[in-house]
Amino acid sequence: MKKTRFLASILTVILLLSVLAGCGGKTPSESAPSGDDKETPAKAEKTDYKYGKIDIPGKDGALCGAPIYIAYDQGFFAEEGFDVNLISADTETRKIGLNNGTIPIVNGDFQFFPSIEEGVKVKVVDGLHNGCITIVVPEGSDIKTAADLKGKKVGVDEIGGTPYQVASLWLENAGVVAKDNKDVTFVPYSDGNLEIEAAKKGEIDAAAIWDPFGSLAVQNENFTKIFDLSTDPLFAGKYCCFLYASEKVLDEDPEKVEALLRAYNKAQEWINDNPEETVDIIIENKYSSIEDRDLAVELVKSYEYPSHAEHTSGETHVQADVLYFVEELAKVGYLKTTDPQAFADQIYSDINKAN
Repeated sequence: MKKTRFLASILTVILLLSVLAGCGGKTPSESAPSGDDKETPAKAEKTDYKYGKIDIPGKDGALCGAPIYIAYDQGFFAEEGFDVNLISADTETRKIGLNNGTIPIVNGDFQFFPSIEEGVKVKVVDGLHNGCITIVVPEGSDIKTAADLKGKKVGVDEIGGTPYQVASLWLENAGVVAKDNKDVTFVPYSDGNLEIEAAKKGEIDAAAIWDPFGSLAVQNENFTKIFDLSTDPLFAGKYCCFLYASEKVLDEDPEKVEALLRAYNKAQEWINDNPEETVDIIIENKYSSIEDRDLAVELVKSYEYPSHAEHTSGETHVQADVLYFVEELAKVGYLKTTDPQAFADQIYSDINKAN
């Protein structure tokens, strides 16, 4: 009898444990991912990406990459059907990716115009924002103008990159031949902080550099700003950065580019409405090196991101700015074209966008 009761008690405990496991335990399909499956819960739920996974260069640490960071962080890319992977990519990598279609879209200034003339298949499809590059000199420097840089060394992030092209055009307009390092020598640095340190040590005489590095050097290291892309007469009021789409992707799937532009436009508008929150997101996720929040907010505001009203008005100066920079680059010999208007028409694509 006792043995029977003992067996019955064991069976009861087993039954209770089974019930508890059924109520509170996880089924195999609910278990946490293991191995290589490391998607976040939010991302795992998003399984209906219309356009699948794409790579977008967005890890250069520049403050003016804010539209990429915000479109990624706020889910605008996902809303438009993209599972975006942010990658690091220098100018040459971007050109190759755009040319073969593995990178559908990038941001950049007129640095791509000569490459298009040389055969890289890419089109300007929109404007992104105004100035975001400065040229600064260390404390005690007697360099105050472009002409003062003749015979000097200028730091840039890469030869052929945006600061390089901006500095070259500024110098050439002042009569300083920047092409082929004739009157100045450009020295590349992989990191903005290294560029500033090189200037402090006297290894270079000036730094042509992305925000926020130049502005921070002025504020914290007693550097002097001798050029500001957002206020210099040659560039003020014009887009410094454009969006470039792969011609291959445009031809094969124009709706994909339209969707990407909608994501970027949403991000631009969000930044326009929320500059402080934009900087907080950039700081929190370490998209850019920001030591001074207030300065970063001031810089973001100065980029004049388009508002929703500006997008829906249909008025844009993108095409006019493309023509302007084509004319400027042709004037100083960076473009070979003898017909700037025809070349500007060739490289700009005004695709239809739903805003």
